[in-house]
Amino acid sequence: MILQPIVMDICHIASGRTRRWLTAADSWCAILIMKAALLFVVVYFLRCEGAVIVKTTSDAVNNRPIIGVLSQEQSMYLHTKYPEENYTSYIASSYVKDVEASGARVVPIMIGKDRSYYQELMQKINGVLMPGGATYFNQSDGFADAGQHILDIAKELNDAGDYFPIFGTCLGFELLIILESGRGDPENRIRCYSYDNLPLNFTEDFRSSKMFKNAPEDVINLLKNEDVTVNAHQFCIVDENLKSHNLTEHWRVTSHSDDLYGVTFIASVEHTRYPFYGVQFHPEKSAFEWKLNKHYPSSAEAIKANRYFMDFFVNECRKSFHTFENAAEENQYVIYNYEPHFTGVLGSAYHQCYLFEPRGTVKG
Repeated sequence: MILQPIVMDICHIASGRTRRWLTAADSWCAILIMKAALLFVVVYFLRCEGAVIVKTTSDAVNNRPIIGVLSQEQSMYLHTKYPEENYTSYIASSYVKDVEASGARVVPIMIGKDRSYYQELMQKINGVLMPGGATYFNQSDGFADAGQHILDIAKELNDAGDYFPIFGTCLGFELLIILESGRGDPENRIRCYSYDNLPLNFTEDFRSSKMFKNAPEDVINLLKNEDVTVNAHQFCIVDENLKSHNLTEHWRVTSHSDDLYGVTFIASVEHTRYPFYGVQFHPEKSAFEWKLNKHYPSSAEAIKANRYFMDFFVNECRKSFHTFENAAEENQYVIYNYEPHFTGVLGSAYHQCYLFEPRGTVKG
């Protein structure tokens, strides 16, 4: 060891080079050598070029993730139920509950804002959920415009090494693909009618995907063999939609399902470069929507299978370390500033909804 000759010289001086003190000095030197060696190792690894300080498991993830859920234009039906309030946008609370059940909090993302609003907010949150629903993609300052801002900013963040995931459900998934297609006319999706609970027909290589590579085998078996995924859509994305707009290189299909007329549509997909994911079905409905005539699968097995998707996404969001400036700022943004309305009793397809006033102003 490099330090040993140096320390031994000191030891010889300390011993006075006499045999009488040699044994005691050698003992003292042995202790000194060990301490010096330990100090040398610590200094070396802390100061040498390229040394890495490894984080502990608790430091490597964000265990307080906050996810933005994008609102969308208020439905005409609910407009008739709240004519005086003039609510113009909403979020079904089943999405909020789904996120919270996986260990994250929610911030509502308002539509009708300029790009700076989304840029600023996305520096504070850890991912975005684009929910399902029923709105058009050609309305100015609405769901689609907000989605465009979010997708563009998320790409910029990820390109800069700042991990930022997006998850699209049903309408939100369709929006991701249409935005990637250039948002042209006609829209890059087809008519597709599915109001059934269906299994997933996985692709041969689905186990190598980011979304499913760590999925428990019992969850995969439920998704593959049981009617546990809730479908409620009049449009869908098919393989040809990806091929026609040269998206197959960047978007990987991991499963399909079949609609009422035998049309095979894409049921789950993920981006090959960015942490962007989409499903055509509704994982949130099994546990949090209760309309009797919809017959949503609410068995313990169905809930377990559907729980997997938000658990997966929230774990993705734990890889983002964006934070609000402090707890007081968090409190200004979180969904707790709003009261959910019992819209199911009014005939809405959603059991509860968060309703926002013109373009949604955050309450202090």
